[in-house]
This record gives sequence, C-alpha cells and structure tokens, in this order.
Amino acid sequence: MKPHDRLWANAVAAEAERLAATLGEELLAVHHVGSTAIPGIVAKPTLDIVPVVRSLDALDAMRPEVEALGYRWWGEYGLVGRRFCTLDDPETGKRRVHLHCYQLGAAAIGRHLAFRDYLVAHPELAAQYEAVKRRCFEQHHKSSHDYSSCKGDWIQRIEAEALAALG
Repeated sequence: MKPHDRLWANAVAAEAERLAATLGEELLAVHHVGSTAIPGIVAKPTLDIVPVVRSLDALDAMRPEVEALGYRWWGEYGLVGRRFCTLDDPETGKRRVHLHCYQLGAAAIGRHLAFRDYLVAHPELAAQYEAVKRRCFEQHHKSSHDYSSCKGDWIQRIEAEALAALG
C-alpha cells in the first residue's frame, strides 16, 4: 500500500494511448477506476483501467495484439461480459495494470464510475474505504483473492449508495 501518487493518472493516460494505438476505432473510452483513481487514499500501485469497446467479439479477435502489448489475457475471469487482462512490470515482475474491458452499455461500467465518483465527492467515505483496505490488507496480504473478498461487502454497500444517488 502506498500513498496516493498523482503520477498514476499520467500512467493511465500513457496506457490509454497504447491501447488506442492498438485497438483503434474499436476502443471508445478508457476510464481510470479503483483506488489509484481516488485522491488522498492509499492504494496498491496497480492501475485499474476500464477500456470500453464497441464489441467484445471484436476485442476477442484482437487478443494477439493486446498480448503483444505485454498483457496476459484471462478472458471473463469470473465476470460475464468482461475481458480481464493483466500487465506486469518486466523488470520487477510486479503487477502494474488490471484491464477490465467491457462492451459499450455494460452495467459494470456505470458501477465502476459511480463508485469512483462517489468516493471522490465524499472524502469521509474515501477515508472509511482506506481503513477497510488497510484492515483487509493486514488480514490477507498473502492472498489477493481473500483481500478482495474482505473488501467486497463494504464496496457493494457504497456502490449501491452511489448508484442510488444518481437516481
């Protein structure tokens, strides 16, 4: 866990450029989500990025091009309608990026954006989220799956609040 770094946004922008150069017109938008997108809270320095594409079928056909960028392709990886890819730093082997690719119109896009925007607009909730993350990390630092599960109930509750606030 590291303090928020404003350079994370620059790294997302650079990754968005690489994706745009590779995916071309198939790529409609790129969103920075997750903890690294929320100013003022600690985060694992892994960027969560949501590329929005015209078609998952077309993205699937471009898998070799995505893998040529250094990404490991995981497919849906437990979430129907998503294509999950990871990018590790070639020097350190540490995870740098999680791509959560969705087709335009997928409900998951709105959930990711609502959660991010709600925490940015409510610093007291962002501070609560940081506390939850710290507790879960202390309890489950050896298992990213258990760490994610530990945060899950809190995230779902706040995500529901965020979506309700949108009307």
